[in-house]
Amino acid sequence: MPRPPRRARPDVRRWWKLSWPGRLERHELNWLIVGLGACILLFVFVRLAGEVLEGETMAFDTKILQALRSPDDPSRPIGPPWIENALLDLTAIGGTTVLTLVTLAVVGFLLLQARYRTALVVLLATISGEFLNTVLKSAFNRPRPSIVPHLRTAFSTSFPSGHAMESAIVYLTLGAILMRAAESRLTKAYILGVSMLVTMLVGASRVYLGVHYPTDVIGGWIIGLVWASIIWLVAQRFEGATRIEAEKRKSA
Repeated sequence: MPRPPRRARPDVRRWWKLSWPGRLERHELNWLIVGLGACILLFVFVRLAGEVLEGETMAFDTKILQALRSPDDPSRPIGPPWIENALLDLTAIGGTTVLTLVTLAVVGFLLLQARYRTALVVLLATISGEFLNTVLKSAFNRPRPSIVPHLRTAFSTSFPSGHAMESAIVYLTLGAILMRAAESRLTKAYILGVSMLVTMLVGASRVYLGVHYPTDVIGGWIIGLVWASIIWLVAQRFEGATRIEAEKRKSA
C-alpha cells in the first residue's frame, strides 16, 4: 500500500523573517547597535572636550602641528609644494559653500525623482549640522592655533572643527542614502569607504594648514559621525511613515 505524501514542513525561519515580529526585531537590533555606538562616541567626545578645556591636550596638539612644519621655517609645511595646493583644494570640499552646493544639487535631483521625503532628510541633516556647529563653537570658544602660521584664512573659533563635523554629517548621510539604493555588499562597502575617505581628508587638511588643532578635528569627526547616525536612525524609524522605500520604487 503506497504511503501518503508527506506534508511540506513550514519554513519557520522564513516565516519569522517575513513576519512583523521578525522585522521589528531587526529594526530594534539596528537601533541598539547604532545607539550604543553613538553613546560611546558621545562619552569619548565629552572626555576629549574636558581635556581640551583643561589644556591637557595642548602638548599633543603642539607636537603634531610642529611636526608638519619645517623646523627652520614654521611658515613652510613639510613635503613638496603640490601637497599644500592639493590640501587647499580638499579643505574646500568641507567648507560651507561647497557643502551647500552639494546639498542643493542632491536635493534638486531627489525632487526631480519625486523622492520628496528623502530630499527633506538630506536638507535637514545639512541645516541641523550647521546649527550644531555654531552652538558647539560658541560653547567651547577655543581660540585658533597660534603655534604655526595659518596657510588658510579662518574666522570662527576652533573646537570642534566645523569642516570635519559638517563634512562627516553631509557625506556620510549621502553615503547612507546611496547605500540603501545599492544592491551588492561590495558596492555598499565602496560607498561607505569613499564617504569616510573624503571626511578624513577634509579633517586632515585642516591640521596640515595649521587652522585647527588635531583634537579639534577628532572632536568634529566624533560629533559628525554621531549626528549622521542619528539622522540614519530617524530615517530608519520612520521609514514606513515617510515612505522612503515607496519613493525609491516609484522613481525606479
